[in-house]
Amino acid sequence: YYVMRKSEQHIDFDLDLAVSQSKDNAVYYIQYAHARICRMMEKLAASDSVFDPVAGRAATARLVEPVESELLAKLAAYPDTIYRAASQFEPHQLGNYLKELAALFHGWYNEHKVLNDDIELMQARLLLSHTIRQVIKNGLALLGVSAPESM
Repeated sequence: YYVMRKSEQHIDFDLDLAVSQSKDNAVYYIQYAHARICRMMEKLAASDSVFDPVAGRAATARLVEPVESELLAKLAAYPDTIYRAASQFEPHQLGNYLKELAALFHGWYNEHKVLNDDIELMQARLLLSHTIRQVIKNGLALLGVSAPESM
């Protein structure tokens, strides 16, 4: 809850919001994106398919949806976001970045099937999902927040 605010910003603490399990609670929303990807990977493991990062990398040209380009651009901005947040002593920049990444992911996931019959596209989308999960996990760890695998 606090990691989403500037240190000098006045806060009216809302206990109900801080403990709510909805998209209104930014930390929960970010954690849910991580758990959602973990669940997708569990479903994959239970099927006949496997995640092959090499095949995913080879098929990244199949990521042609505009939101996939947005996700890739957002992922590419992660190192700069970390640098800015650290050098300016403003961890809320990382929190806001993770919230934006989670929002992009949730929208994309709701509109585009990741686990599908097109093996190349599936591998590319699995690689994208895996990368998003790793960035969220690392970002939350930097903020001292857990990244649960299920919720």
